[in-house]
Amino acid sequence: MKLCILSRNANCYSTRRLREAAERRGHETRVLDTLKFSIDLEEGDPDLYYRSKSLAHYDAVLPRIGSSITYYGTAVVRQFEQMDVFCANSSMAIANSRDKLRCLQVLSRHQLGIPPTTFVRDRKDILAAIERVGGAPVVIKLIEGTQGVGVILADSVKVAEAIIETLNSTQQNVLVQKFVAESRGRDVRALVVGDRVVAAMRRVAQGNEFRSNVHRGGLTEPVELDEKMAETAVRAAQVMGLRVAGVDMLEANDGPQVMEVNSSPGLQGIEECSQLDIAGAIVDYIAAQVNFAEVDIRQRLTVSRGYGVTELHIPEGSDYVGKTIDESGLPDRDINVLTLYRGTSVIPNPRLKRSLEPGDRLLCFGKLEAMRELIPEKIRKKRRPKIKELPENDWVEEAAVSDATN
Repeated sequence: MKLCILSRNANCYSTRRLREAAERRGHETRVLDTLKFSIDLEEGDPDLYYRSKSLAHYDAVLPRIGSSITYYGTAVVRQFEQMDVFCANSSMAIANSRDKLRCLQVLSRHQLGIPPTTFVRDRKDILAAIERVGGAPVVIKLIEGTQGVGVILADSVKVAEAIIETLNSTQQNVLVQKFVAESRGRDVRALVVGDRVVAAMRRVAQGNEFRSNVHRGGLTEPVELDEKMAETAVRAAQVMGLRVAGVDMLEANDGPQVMEVNSSPGLQGIEECSQLDIAGAIVDYIAAQVNFAEVDIRQRLTVSRGYGVTELHIPEGSDYVGKTIDESGLPDRDINVLTLYRGTSVIPNPRLKRSLEPGDRLLCFGKLEAMRELIPEKIRKKRRPKIKELPENDWVEEAAVSDATN
């Protein structure tokens, strides 16, 4: 495999470890500065130049895009995608995860624990917003802050109001988030690669500091995640469309709460803490994907007029529960089930004899008209309500692929 690592600093720990791991496995690897690319666009011929020279062919790209170059970095990744080069994380997934508000908006559609959060700009809305997340103390976050920068704990409503007004006056966008007291000064970072957690650590703040980031002096310790936390981490990464991600979670009394999903997680702290070859796990995963590449369904299957891809949901009590895919009648309607999502499990190309269960989601390709017919008429005409409000004995179209993968 010929691997390109996008990074502005070839000598930083994470980039160096990834290159070492790839070369140790016999892969030809180069670290290229993201800002040294030129993007050329012509009809039917997207191309990239590096330092004014035509870019050589690469089998895969591993983006390490810093927050300060998100726009240009995702543009470069997007160009690699147009050139059919496998990217460990997609440009859209990187952009979605980089913006804390957008990330939480995406996660909020799914059954994943997140701290109650609000986003306001009008001064008159601040007090009501603070009350909606449970009142003071609250955590105030800059939407694009990293490494704990721009995260403030406000102990009272007056202090919170003053901080928010001050930041808004400087054109800073901020989130107001519930303070999870039982997890004060500590959180869990899970490193997700593909469909599994390869390592996890608990970060603990020191002294009076409530931020547990290693860059703020936090200490780390290895941790074995229980099934619920591991499932939450994997599901959060999948919802964001990230194949490689660091998922930060709070250990709340009512279960794990996802704070953030990082598309370029640092490896030093978690490798030193766990003593595991995480860089090697990432490289092995990329190599496996290159050898057995995924097909971008959105680009390759929606070109036929009248055909498309959508996601169908089977609610509790549906007549289809207990039936096999074959018995459901979907194949007879010329609807092909591409992927079955069951909890945190992803089952590609499921067998026709596989039985359906409540909560299953089916990624399907077929005639759009045939799939629309599966949706009850009264639901089609209404604005999409929450799942629990829908009839329990009918199919429901939950989201198109572009929305489900974000």
